[in-house]
Amino acid sequence: MSTTKLQVRLAETPLDLEAAQALRYRVFYEEMGAIPTAEMRLRQRDFDSFDDLCDHLLVIDPERSNGHPHVVGTYRLLRKSVAMRAQGFYTQQEFDIGPLVDQPSEIVELGRSCVDRDYRTRAVMQILWGGLAAYIDDFDIALMFGCASLPGTEPLAVRSALSYLHHFHLAPETLRPRALDERYVAMGVLPPADLDRSAVLSELPPLMKGYLRVGGFVGDGAVVDLQFNTTDVCIIVKTDSISAKYRRHYMDSPKPLVV
Repeated sequence: MSTTKLQVRLAETPLDLEAAQALRYRVFYEEMGAIPTAEMRLRQRDFDSFDDLCDHLLVIDPERSNGHPHVVGTYRLLRKSVAMRAQGFYTQQEFDIGPLVDQPSEIVELGRSCVDRDYRTRAVMQILWGGLAAYIDDFDIALMFGCASLPGTEPLAVRSALSYLHHFHLAPETLRPRALDERYVAMGVLPPADLDRSAVLSELPPLMKGYLRVGGFVGDGAVVDLQFNTTDVCIIVKTDSISAKYRRHYMDSPKPLVV
């Protein structure tokens, strides 16, 4: 698998979207144990009512496309200017994101991020984040947020990770979402002195570590997502907090995605 020929762009056609949904199904349902609806299982696709509102960032392997886009990585992107005219954000099913929505500038929700098992390399992730950087620039986005997941639905099993995030990466109060009361799971159950910070950080999912490395924060409280077999936190990244080093390393893109 060569990364030099991979392409990154926004979905343009129904076939593009279906290819992204098929990748999401393979990763979330077949690999990670999410529970599909009967229609999802029949169609072998992950989909919901938000898909038609969103932009879908795709990494495509043209050598394996054969008339249909072979999507190997994807992000689902929903801007506030679009969400507030429709049904809101997906994240609002789990978190009160009022402090984020109240920001005067454009913000974007990141969701359904995944990469095909055969393409999970640093180079492919850089291509995906490069496309994300171009999108941020094109729409003058000041803040990114979304649900970031830890595996499993037993918060006690991931209490070290949740406690670490709460004690060392809690968002400032003016930007701090909070898990909905009826779904709220306390995060800081272990005191800071009981945490091996290096060990916990090394065990976090790669995408979550990537957000933290570019200055990401988390909200107050976690949420158990039974359908997706995960324990979710709300992650927030201010785009102006991304250092020049990381912007060059992870998010450099030679051309805009939007014309």
